[in-house]
Amino acid sequence: MEPRSGCPINAAVEVLGDRWSLLVLRDVIFGDRRHFRALLTGSIEGIASNILADRLVRLVDAGILTRGTAARGQRARYSLTEAGIRTLPVIHALGEWGLDWCPGSDELRIRQQIMRDEGPEFVEELMDELRVRHLDAPPKAQDGPGAFERLDAAYAAERERRIGQRRTR
Repeated sequence: MEPRSGCPINAAVEVLGDRWSLLVLRDVIFGDRRHFRALLTGSIEGIASNILADRLVRLVDAGILTRGTAARGQRARYSLTEAGIRTLPVIHALGEWGLDWCPGSDELRIRQQIMRDEGPEFVEELMDELRVRHLDAPPKAQDGPGAFERLDAAYAAERERRIGQRRTR
């Protein structure tokens, strides 16, 4: 892909600047959705199959994702490249802005709040775990649960809290 200008902001916007590309990356990163069907059915925003197919092709062409070759009867698996993993700070920054300036449900905001509370080191830890998942990097030694495990636990706890509140009404 040849950008319209030599401006690095323009080049990044041409790759990542549409709504769906960032949401597909969000779902690959935070939902660990790596197959077309999982991305399609797991999208809470309701992405259409033709849009998803187009965005996956664009992200592969841009070097953000790789598409594994599918054997007969198997589904292709998408993986983040290092460039894709390095989109996490961008997605985190967008989430920070959204947390401050946009309304939303507590359930869907909790992951961003945890990332904010934990600080920049947490984002680096998430990126390290993505390298293990997507690039087969060796895992780093850690004490206790990993970053994604902590995010998932916080999300599950918030979800249970919200369900409990609905039951008591």
